Amino acid sequence: MPTILDKVQGVFAKKEPAEQSTTALQAAALTNPEGIQAATQAQGTTPAFDHAKVTVIFVLGGPGAGKGTQCDKLVKDYGFVHLSAGDLLRAEQNRPGSQYGSMIREYIREGQIVPMEVTIKLLENAMRAALESPQAEEAGKWKGAWEGGRGRFLIDGFPRKMDQAIKFDEDVCKSGFVLFLSTTEAVLLHRLLERGKTSGREDDNPESISKRFRTFEETSMPVVEYYRERMKVVEIDSSPPIDEVYAKIRIAVDAALAMVAP
Repeated sequence: MPTILDKVQGVFAKKEPAEQSTTALQAAALTNPEGIQAATQAQGTTPAFDHAKVTVIFVLGGPGAGKGTQCDKLVKDYGFVHLSAGDLLRAEQNRPGSQYGSMIREYIREGQIVPMEVTIKLLENAMRAALESPQAEEAGKWKGAWEGGRGRFLIDGFPRKMDQAIKFDEDVCKSGFVLFLSTTEAVLLHRLLERGKTSGREDDNPESISKRFRTFEETSMPVVEYYRERMKVVEIDSSPPIDEVYAKIRIAVDAALAMVAP
């Protein structure tokens, strides 16, 4: 049974031929229809950031898996910048003078998914801002990780669909690996119902939670499997207590940073 360290070492030890990027995109398009347009458009593009300098970890998991909680711990201990696509969209919607604000508001009002180009551009802009002007904590305690165009990012809850995954890797920055927090629907339900007692969120109820879980299974699990086939997924059971889960996550992140750090 491979250990967490074995899985991470496999991610960074695997060398991909230059031609594999296009082949992988074509395969994704053939097996997942929504990836066709993104795969076609992405060929021949150059990412905005060099993955040799910029570490990107996608953090995926069902609603209530503990993504936000674990990301907060990683930010404190490793100097990551934590980006949430949902938070960025909500902030952009309300930002005075935003070029995307009115469109985001209209899509949300109509119950439609905001175009992936907007979400990805917001992530790229946030990454660029962090790289150009590191916060005091990043520039001080984690100075070596934030010099010379280097940076560390956790992207929480993204990508949710195949076209997003392909587009981000090709246009913004090739991701290091996917941290997949897995657990059972029963655990997710219990956690979210407990949260619902104080959160005030309308979707923290059994029916909505079940629908959100189904949506994750249908749209995001293909993304997890896409990266798993490329040995880029570190799966952690997030059912145990928070600190126990985090101890396992640290093994994965320690290994990843040791292999990509300058």
